[in-house]
Amino acid sequence: RRLASGGADLLLAAVPPASGAVVMGTGIVSVGLALDGREQLSEVLLVLDGIAWVVLAILLPARALRDRARFRDDLGTPAAFTAVAGTGVLGTRLTLLGWNWAGSFLVVVALLVWLGLVGPVLRDWRTPTVGASFIITVGTESIALLAADLADAYRAEWLLVASLPPFLLGLAFYPWVLRHFEFRQLAVGAGDHWVTGGALAISTVVAGRIALAYERIEPGGGALGALRGIALALWIAAIAWLPVLLAAEVCRPRLGYGVRRWSTVFPVGMYAACSFVVGSVVPAPAITYFAEVWIWVAIAVWAVVAAGLVAAASRDLRHFFS
Repeated sequence: RRLASGGADLLLAAVPPASGAVVMGTGIVSVGLALDGREQLSEVLLVLDGIAWVVLAILLPARALRDRARFRDDLGTPAAFTAVAGTGVLGTRLTLLGWNWAGSFLVVVALLVWLGLVGPVLRDWRTPTVGASFIITVGTESIALLAADLADAYRAEWLLVASLPPFLLGLAFYPWVLRHFEFRQLAVGAGDHWVTGGALAISTVVAGRIALAYERIEPGGGALGALRGIALALWIAAIAWLPVLLAAEVCRPRLGYGVRRWSTVFPVGMYAACSFVVGSVVPAPAITYFAEVWIWVAIAVWAVVAAGLVAAASRDLRHFFS
């Protein structure tokens, strides 16, 4: 019994608050593949993403019951918003698949988790901020993205209106976090430094999806031009981070695996997804072409990080049974 109890403790201790980044990263690469028309490969990643979400949905509450003090501490970290973002991105992919009921369920789950986290995270906010701090923007925008996709699926104007507050709030969080960002993190961050660009990239996707939904729900609406302009401006701002982030990786390679590397996978995948969306909204064939090339970069990064996860899990299991 003591051995089983110790094994359970080890298992739950191996689930950090940033674990939702696995669902975030896998989900957005699946979304990007779907936008590129590569449904079979996208659905393979979707299955893996769904399994990861279910596993975490079981383990995280179990951890809360097993070690309440530590779990309360975890709730005060911005990385906890990976649970919101992962849920929102999974819901978005399922909605694109036509499973609107699943998207509807997950947007409610994401909103409830967001409401439970925002108070503790803001109360315990620490400066200077790091890459993981931007996940407060990512989590908030993921709710807006799923609401916009559901508005498009249901042709529901009220859902489109409901997507605007989290979209604007997510945008407001970004400069607030950036103001206190420790730019040294670009050189020393363990993977989450990529969220500096990824947070803007998901805001770009949201703006584009709102524009697409608005065009279908309100054909000829006067706000369409403004929405397109906002999406393009956000895309330019997000892309401006890309050479900086790539240069940081080249100058300071970080080759070891860590869970925060999934916060690299997510922005890389999001750059492809936001470019597919903006390329169709503007329209701009050059942006779409960039997305068609970059999605393969996203797949490669996902594969490397996923291999690192499998290797790390194998080592942990060998250590446990030795």
